[in-house]
Amino acid sequence: MAAKGGKQLVNPFKYLKEHLNSQIYVKLKDGSEYVGKLVATDTTMNLILDDAIEVADNGTRLVAKIGRVLIKGSMVEFISFDASTAAEKALTGV
Repeated sequence: MAAKGGKQLVNPFKYLKEHLNSQIYVKLKDGSEYVGKLVATDTTMNLILDDAIEVADNGTRLVAKIGRVLIKGSMVEFISFDASTAAEKALTGV
């Protein structure tokens, strides 16, 4: 399937599956932000994160250590697969 301008559309589920057991950063539509290890996902983009933390200020401030969290796919605004910087800043305060 081609998008406007001839670019190929790619199903985001492919990228989620490729990043299982990787640390990701997730921002929700309500403004909440989470960093954790992606352990499961499905075609509706529901996410299960292990060792999750809730962060704020674009990942620079730790709000809470959550543990395991289920994030409903319809609430996801965006996902970053480069979460190590956000987690490090939140946990160390640097």
